[in-house]
Amino acid sequence: MKILLAVDGSEYTQKMLNYIASHAELLARTHEYTAVTVQATLPPRARSALSKDVIEEYYQEEFNKVLAPVTEFLAKHGVNVNGVGKIGPAGESIAKLADEGQFDLLVMGTHGHGALGKLVMGSVSTQVLAHSAVPVLLVR
Repeated sequence: MKILLAVDGSEYTQKMLNYIASHAELLARTHEYTAVTVQATLPPRARSALSKDVIEEYYQEEFNKVLAPVTEFLAKHGVNVNGVGKIGPAGESIAKLADEGQFDLLVMGTHGHGALGKLVMGSVSTQVLAHSAVPVLLVR
């Protein structure tokens, strides 16, 4: 099974990882895992004031901050994961990757860093559910 893990480094990412680790059917060496994190696009004024190299380094550092702990956690459970960093609107970017990558399952937390807008589900999870045909497992 191809499983996409949407991660943002929030407490809900850790809850999602703990959930996966406690369910043998989700955590198996036979599955193929990809972890995706999405960073918001820098504002135009910031992009115009910085060099391309500085911007790329910034994004890479942000991706690594989120993906490194996920990779480490899964490695402790004997599972390899491919890390992917995207830039843009989180919900749309995650849904697009899930569909284009032909994943069998998308796992994500119900909330993340931007969770203030919704009570039951965060806006990113709502957008993913609205835009992706891939089954989604939300962990609260």
